[in-house]
Amino acid sequence: MTLREKLESTRDFVIGVELVSTRGTVAETRAAKSVSFANELALHDGIDWVSITDNAGGNPQLAPAALGELIRSAGREVVVHLSCKDFNRNGLESQAWHLASQGLHNLLALSGDYSGIGVHGGAKPVFDLDSIGLLTLIAEMNAGLDVTRPGAKKTTHLGSTEFYPGCVVTNFKRHENEVIPQLLKLEKKLQCGARWVINQIGYDARKMHELIVWLRTRGWTEVPLIGNVYVLNPSVVRLFRSGKIPGVFISDQLAALCAEQDATPDHGRAFFLELAAQQLAIYRGLGYRGGYLGGVHTIAEVDQILARERSYGADEWRKFARNLRYAHADEFYYYAEDPTSGLADPERLHPSYAASLVKPSASANVTYSYRFSKFVHGLMFQEGRGLWNLGQRLTGNARDPQQGPALLRWAEHTGKVAMFGCKDCGDCSLPDIAFLCPESSCAKNQRNGPCGGTREGRCEVEDFECIWSRAYDRLKSEGRADHLLEHAPVLQDQNLRGTSSWANTWHHRDHLAHRTTIPTAQTPIPVTDRAPRPPTLP
Repeated sequence: MTLREKLESTRDFVIGVELVSTRGTVAETRAAKSVSFANELALHDGIDWVSITDNAGGNPQLAPAALGELIRSAGREVVVHLSCKDFNRNGLESQAWHLASQGLHNLLALSGDYSGIGVHGGAKPVFDLDSIGLLTLIAEMNAGLDVTRPGAKKTTHLGSTEFYPGCVVTNFKRHENEVIPQLLKLEKKLQCGARWVINQIGYDARKMHELIVWLRTRGWTEVPLIGNVYVLNPSVVRLFRSGKIPGVFISDQLAALCAEQDATPDHGRAFFLELAAQQLAIYRGLGYRGGYLGGVHTIAEVDQILARERSYGADEWRKFARNLRYAHADEFYYYAEDPTSGLADPERLHPSYAASLVKPSASANVTYSYRFSKFVHGLMFQEGRGLWNLGQRLTGNARDPQQGPALLRWAEHTGKVAMFGCKDCGDCSLPDIAFLCPESSCAKNQRNGPCGGTREGRCEVEDFECIWSRAYDRLKSEGRADHLLEHAPVLQDQNLRGTSSWANTWHHRDHLAHRTTIPTAQTPIPVTDRAPRPPTLP
């Protein structure tokens, strides 16, 4: 069976294992261990697929397709991670054609970690697209791309690919303005073509339950959800605690427990494998479609985890779920706590969150600049109203229609630099992000929602508050938080850089002009088909 058939079937709890690539060719001595592990995984009957990382941590490594071909040829399903940090859209498309030609159809679409150290220092990240832009590209390739070569008049229709794309989400965040934007972005990923979901590393069963309840109550009842189980060890815990791995949190309580295990004769190996087995059991009990094992390096570890998980009684996962609560003391929860299970109560929002929806509080992020920007935007950029027709006429009659009249261009550039640190991209996303600039204020230029790497609401690269958290606060204070990602998907047109974004909006040259033409998934699940009542705990 293919991975698609396994995930869309309800018969079995499927198991995937993560394989981290290595630097150098497969002939390198240091690669021998990875290649050997890959071969063992390919021949293991208890494993449904092998997932291969793409330059994990932003550091250069052997391309996942090299190991993927070894595993696929042995008859095992492969998931290739494809991230946006190292390729522009042309490179991503090229990689996708290469993977399709090799028969590697299962993709995990990622924005990717910020680029790390390469030859002679740090690499320049790309982030031409983000995960939503990549999913949109994959959906177009699955539908069959219509392309026109430079200088040609005839359009060529390319054959359809058969990609089965997945995505990642993390709701293991501390603050409301981190968690809810992550959930809204997940929904947008599903609308843009993601067919299955893996959650990020986390050790809080209540948050695990919240994720599946949220998806079901939003109408995404058929989406396969895979639970991430990362096997800890003392050195990995220290690495996670250092903050060098974006988006992963280890609580003080869990860190102290791991430190105690480090003092045991086996340095906690048995404990950590048992914890991983318990996590798998929790995911199975909650109704996830499968588990995703990371941090394992031998078949013996995989076997021990799987055997231990199978040995548990049918309801033993409930006890494990009550104990797996390693979160911040002031962790934000979307749903109220069920007093019986200790998990999410699907029928009640968290009281403090529900109260804030009835009467949103003022936000420090609602500045005079924001209010002024909203007023000006409403005056100038509502088609057919206000100053729209005048602006369109002035720029259209200018000597250079892409720049408009010199005085108007000067006013645009000077005002936007002073207020937003404008980088003159020509394809402006200010109105999409509550008038915050993704080029000057986001290290990854994320235009379709936050990446998963924030720490305490702050950027993983620079020490400032994430613009998507700020945008959420602004919209929530106005009772419009659910509109945060209505604009997606945005695929920024780099050909417009250095031109007037005002003129490009008035003349339908920017991303707004393509809003209705970008396809969604081939067989989209209707997001408006809401479940009448949230499901009860399995």
